[in-house]
Amino acid sequence: MPAVTVSNISSSTTQEKLHEFFSFCGDIKSIDLRPEGDSKQSAVVTFEKPSSAGTALMLNGGTLDGEQLHITSDVEHHNHHEQSQHSSSPFEQSDKPRAGIAAEYLAKGYKLSDHILQRAIEIDNKQGISKRFLDYMRGLDTTVGQRALGSDQTVSGKVQSTLKVAHTRAKTIDEQKGYSKVAHEYYSKAVSSPFGKSVLDFYTNTSKQVRDIHEEARRMADQQPATSSSAGNATHASGTGAAGPDAQPSLATEASPTVV
Repeated sequence: MPAVTVSNISSSTTQEKLHEFFSFCGDIKSIDLRPEGDSKQSAVVTFEKPSSAGTALMLNGGTLDGEQLHITSDVEHHNHHEQSQHSSSPFEQSDKPRAGIAAEYLAKGYKLSDHILQRAIEIDNKQGISKRFLDYMRGLDTTVGQRALGSDQTVSGKVQSTLKVAHTRAKTIDEQKGYSKVAHEYYSKAVSSPFGKSVLDFYTNTSKQVRDIHEEARRMADQQPATSSSAGNATHASGTGAAGPDAQPSLATEASPTVV
């Protein structure tokens, strides 16, 4: 099974916190958390897919609850994309580009250093973006473009100034017909926004810089309502594309774990 070993875990870190931390990587099959000496813990985190374990390794050296995590594996986990045979969703968490997953961490209130963000970019450059996720984003490009700009129009084909005008029209149509009620919330709203072209570029191209991840994280954070729920209580809806954008804490008020 695709698994990683996590050592040097703080004694204050609960299994729930550890699950929340690694759930950004993809579906988790199990977590075996055990004491390690008098003040530390270790864990074996087993994922459903090898690519999820590969994403977890990307976070080696990160800090959770004040301790630097050592994330290792005896097996090389390839970051290629596996097609699920049973999923009815257009994509899963593990289908997303790693830069997008890193942006979710930041938007959720975790702190990632630039060298971890650069690692995410390098993985995307090496493996590309999954066809499943690309198909979804390109479909949004077309459907949002048609309802906002007219027949045979796409968001990616329009200049930013045109999109600002179209955004008002798309919002009105959306309110009348309820598109967002059946869409994957964050991506649908983001592509429909005045920054839709930038969002599409971020998720469909592997050429990007660390600052692009920070910008996408800010867009994600702006979409989420302020709430008093803790970081550990937010969940990933399977295949929805956001790390619980409707359940995430306010970045301005929530004290967050740190990944460096």
